[in-house]
Amino acid sequence: MKNYLPKPIDTASVELSEDLLDLTEKLAENAHDHWAKLRMEEGWTWGAERNDASRQHPDLIPYNELPDSEKEYDRRSAMETLKAILALGYRIEPR
Repeated sequence: MKNYLPKPIDTASVELSEDLLDLTEKLAENAHDHWAKLRMEEGWTWGAERNDASRQHPDLIPYNELPDSEKEYDRRSAMETLKAILALGYRIEPR
């Protein structure tokens, strides 16, 4: 096994405005919908418990029905992406 040392963009000093925090939730929902669409295209269906052999997953439900613990995974990913964009010197502005 190779020695892999992740080096994410340093976003420790980046704070998101209220508008970007709202955008985080929309991006988190979109990430979930994208994930679910891909799984369904691969033949996965809803199941009460995850079962890789039968391709069933309990999170193949609308984002608003997910438990907060599952939503938080998508939120963190979306938030870190927005922070990385800002840390790299870009601006995010509504049209």
